[in-house]
Amino acid sequence: MSVSLFIDGAAGTTGLEIRERLAGRTDVSLIELDDSRRKDPAARAEALNDSDFVILCLPDDAAREAVALIANDRTRVIDASTAHRTTDGWTYGFPELEPFQSAAVAEAKRVSNPGCYPTGFLALIRPLVRAGLVPVDWAVSVNAVSGYSGGGKTMIADFEGVNPPPAAHAYALGLAHKHVPEMQKHARLEHPPIFMPSVANTYRGMIVEIGLPLHMFTRRPTLHVCEAVLREAYVDSKVIRIGSGEDTVARIEDDAGTDRLTLRVCGNADTGQARLIATLDNLGKGAAGAAVQNLNIMAGFDPVAGLTL
Repeated sequence: MSVSLFIDGAAGTTGLEIRERLAGRTDVSLIELDDSRRKDPAARAEALNDSDFVILCLPDDAAREAVALIANDRTRVIDASTAHRTTDGWTYGFPELEPFQSAAVAEAKRVSNPGCYPTGFLALIRPLVRAGLVPVDWAVSVNAVSGYSGGGKTMIADFEGVNPPPAAHAYALGLAHKHVPEMQKHARLEHPPIFMPSVANTYRGMIVEIGLPLHMFTRRPTLHVCEAVLREAYVDSKVIRIGSGEDTVARIEDDAGTDRLTLRVCGNADTGQARLIATLDNLGKGAAGAAVQNLNIMAGFDPVAGLTL
């Protein structure tokens, strides 16, 4: 069985990464537009409506426009933008997030690909909230550092230009990053997390961290219990693995160049403080790898076909 796929925005960073993962596959046939037709609305509309599947690698407004151009009920969409991640009627494309999520993705007509930061955050916090270990009304803080490729062509050009930015810098200092609503909704928290992102002078890779005062929670969970909950949540996953809480260092490059996600439960058992750490590739499980995984699930293929684990 083969399906047709149109990548709208195939020339961007995420689009190119998706194409790399599909190279050599005979079960996915790409519908392509040459450079002179990529921005032609009529050509795009034709490609969108002729495809079994569409992956949108576009800015938010352009993604909404592309969805509006689809005039049939057959074409299935994976949107890699932020546009539909909290929109009713769209299935959140994080197959491991809930016990039923993979089945929901498999049946969905419209799937929103998760953001890179939310992927690490949600993988760590959602199982603990679901298990009742972290209160839903807790003011969760999350610190994250990403490679500069997450900023797209403009940021890549800045970092690789003659006067690159500092080695690392914090941004979104007003605590209104566009990923926050997505993080709150899908973690099922009552309050927005305090999200503190930074960009480092490395092309790809990401570290996401959550600090938790376990001794302040009603159930006073231990580090061991938290790790056990995460292991149980992802026991069947080929993509998410649980690293050792005994590690002495976690590096931004640990999962760069792959489509996997590694979680660690570290901290101080004596003080009851936990340091939860996720490492992933912002272009892998944080973007293109997740899109291909969702495509595989929706099309009925091996979920990890084309992925590097």
